[in-house]
Amino acid sequence: MIKDRLKEIMFDQKDVFNSRKHLIPRDIELDKYITTSQIVIISGIRRCGKSSLLLLIKEKMNLKESEYCYFNFDDERIIADISILEDIYNLHLEVYGKEPVLFLDEIQNIDNWEKFINRMYEQGIKIFVTGSNAKLLSSEISTSLTGRNKLIELFPFSFSEYLRFIGNNYNLNRISSKSKSLLLKDFNNYFETGGFPLVVKENDTDLINDYFQDILYRDIISRYSLTQVNEIKQIGLYFASNIGKLFSYSILQKISGVKSLSSIKNYILYYQQSYLYFYLNKFDCSVKKQIMNPKKVYTIDPGFAHRLGFNFSENRGRILENIVFLELLRRGKAVYYHSEKKECDFLIKEGLDIVEAIQITYQLNEINHEREYQGLQEAMQTYNLKEGLVLYFNIEKSFISHNYVGIKVMPVWKWLLTE
Repeated sequence: MIKDRLKEIMFDQKDVFNSRKHLIPRDIELDKYITTSQIVIISGIRRCGKSSLLLLIKEKMNLKESEYCYFNFDDERIIADISILEDIYNLHLEVYGKEPVLFLDEIQNIDNWEKFINRMYEQGIKIFVTGSNAKLLSSEISTSLTGRNKLIELFPFSFSEYLRFIGNNYNLNRISSKSKSLLLKDFNNYFETGGFPLVVKENDTDLINDYFQDILYRDIISRYSLTQVNEIKQIGLYFASNIGKLFSYSILQKISGVKSLSSIKNYILYYQQSYLYFYLNKFDCSVKKQIMNPKKVYTIDPGFAHRLGFNFSENRGRILENIVFLELLRRGKAVYYHSEKKECDFLIKEGLDIVEAIQITYQLNEINHEREYQGLQEAMQTYNLKEGLVLYFNIEKSFISHNYVGIKVMPVWKWLLTE
């Protein structure tokens, strides 16, 4: 690529990078990533704020313009060849005359990027990279960068980050009736819009559909050179309408029209690798049985379920379940579901043991409390747990709390805002 043209693009991108305003700190401890000598990889779905996190890191490091090199490889003006990495590095040396800290955005667009990064690492250069595809990052990390990297998995805003972004702060230790009403209003808005930064800023859920199309065509159809576009799209829309439910390959074959079982398995894997959907295993001591048992599907952001799915009233409980699931992932938990005679939404595993059971219900009342409590009790007995947790959005005023030993009941918004 012509050097002067590449230099223009590099300066253009640097200006855009630094023009980001009104950023909020994310719930991530950045110091350990800044001080490490290892390569820091920020991985997550498109538009969740990876570039903004790079800027927060750059500002926290107090870097001058000459001390860092930023480049975004998701740019149609460049030729996506590995040689561009060396060209960008040399351009920085030529312009500023010193070694940079590297901030390389959407690195997965460059084949064999890990070889260049590995060489820079061996020269002692501090490196931050971002990527939007889990497969590419994991496969490339496992070959050349094993033991040399730290990974940040970034999600759209959590509820606490959402409140910070819109400028609302609540003291849970001193919450009045008015404050609680305002907090519930904010939670209802988060419930429907989700946590993608631009969606929240613009209050425009139509962007969710654009994000879905972008992921479908760029991260799946184009990347894997697929032709069954409508069929793959139908699978994605089916998942959005069936959040928190079990799915089977036969159902996906039926709704998509895809006959090949191996193709179905590939398509749902591609959705997972693009970070759009997660698949939750039933807990079993046998790993083989965990793989064979039906899985539940969840999405990366509640906005996808609202914008792309069918908004039947019953879905509100499942979307609430999805919000809790995402928060558990943010907190680094290993999550499963329980299903025997009864069901429990989430089990948390540490080491070899199940240490926590959580049940989610949108509304807790005299009609459903027995079902919710019994599923939780069965999980507690099965895994020898002394305590269990029921999270709800709303509790009917007429509901009388029954005496179930070891079961704690809490509003979900309070749990989300509690470390």
